[in-house]
Amino acid sequence: MSSETTNPQQAERATTIFEKSVPGRRAFSPPATDVPETPIEDLLPGHARRAEAPGLPEIAEPEIVRHYNRMSKRNFDLDSGFYPLGSCTMKHNPKLHERLAALPGNARLHPAQRPEAAQGALELMWRLQNALGEVVGLPAVSLQPSAGSHGELAGVLLARAYHEDRGDTGRTRVLTPDTAHGTNPATVTMAGYEVVKVGTSPEGGVDIDDLREKADETIACLMLTNPNTLGLFDPNIEEITSIVDDCGAVSYYDGANLNAIMGVSRPGDMGFDIVHFNLHKSFTQPHGGGGPGAGPIAVSERIAPYLPTPVVVRREEGEPEYDLEFDRPKTIGRLRGFQGNYGVFVRSYAYICSLGAEGLREASEIAVLNANYLLARLKETAGEYLPVAFDRICGHEFVLSGAPMKSALGVRTVDLAKRMLDHGYHPPTVYFPLLVDEALLIEPTETETKETLDGFAEAVGEILAEAAKDPEILLQAPYTTPVRRLDEAAAAREPVVRQA
Repeated sequence: MSSETTNPQQAERATTIFEKSVPGRRAFSPPATDVPETPIEDLLPGHARRAEAPGLPEIAEPEIVRHYNRMSKRNFDLDSGFYPLGSCTMKHNPKLHERLAALPGNARLHPAQRPEAAQGALELMWRLQNALGEVVGLPAVSLQPSAGSHGELAGVLLARAYHEDRGDTGRTRVLTPDTAHGTNPATVTMAGYEVVKVGTSPEGGVDIDDLREKADETIACLMLTNPNTLGLFDPNIEEITSIVDDCGAVSYYDGANLNAIMGVSRPGDMGFDIVHFNLHKSFTQPHGGGGPGAGPIAVSERIAPYLPTPVVVRREEGEPEYDLEFDRPKTIGRLRGFQGNYGVFVRSYAYICSLGAEGLREASEIAVLNANYLLARLKETAGEYLPVAFDRICGHEFVLSGAPMKSALGVRTVDLAKRMLDHGYHPPTVYFPLLVDEALLIEPTETETKETLDGFAEAVGEILAEAAKDPEILLQAPYTTPVRRLDEAAAAREPVVRQA
């Protein structure tokens, strides 16, 4: 993967910790012990022992610290600056929640612990299930899925189990609007179904006529995000779910954009049978960095018998009070080992308890307010070159089109995005959703101040003014990052994957 650099020390910074290894060098040497040595054969059976020692790096402690410190500075993170990544809800993660998740009773709980010895954890999970069910208006919840995409897969598998249990095996297709979340079509394919695209209306919602035409006895479910990936709430949502229900299918709500409606409206009340949550979006589990995530699912009464096992339950009588229930004859089975990413549950439950029902609603209201305020400011500073794709009140995010900028200035959306890094802002999502030419999908979230939003809007205006005078500045950006612009086409064709 080739790149230009601005810093002569860049090559040194790119050195992996294994390349720094020197035979015999140590970070720490423990003192001699007076504990009698036990033969390894008495501790581990032969099949559980390594044939040879692992190839770990041999390196001094200061070099280890410097290496990881340098690596951390090569990433843009939410603690460093504004991160308006559309559809990903990159909002502030309160540090108090991190401290709670790190408490020994939470961090050191073994996943194989017996239920009677893990009552506190099971109670927290049970209470979180109830809270999430209340947020979306559905009675049954499973915390098991590991991420949003995993929750999507669980939802479609639940729809399949529901139809098969009723002997309705002719349903082989799933409806996915143009404005659905980006992973939905892949999920449909993984679940063994055929994707059927539904068009978008001129107002940015589902094309009702197209939906009616395609909703027949071959449809298993509809996967829909509301507000959709254009950031627009569909006013026809009850009609949409009614059409799906009338053809015998079930409606699935992708919770990727739940941050726009928490405490304001509930998918269950809209007519949805299945909802997945992204706890690493709406509920302050840190997002990105490879995980862990969590994608719980909430379902209606008719879908509840098929939930994955085990399910966390509270017994009215007997011991233990909180338990894991496996006896579910119609279950789709396990989706993963153990019960889910428990540290994520602690953070999200703490967030819900901290805010309460009124606070969750306020978070969504401010997220929507911030998005509409930023959209108005960008119309002032960048409207000539970056018009809004669908000009109406948005939810928590909105989409601009860079097509006029490309035509008038000769710079693309990706060039604008690269230059934003030099101004201290992470770029928004680019080139998605696909139905908008040269798209920028921007989500400010509720945790950013007015001053931050004003600064971002002004920076975009400055970049465009700069491009009008000398577009080459944008074409070569960024200039201040540890790694300059990569040859993305070459990287895609000939990726160099190594441990760093």
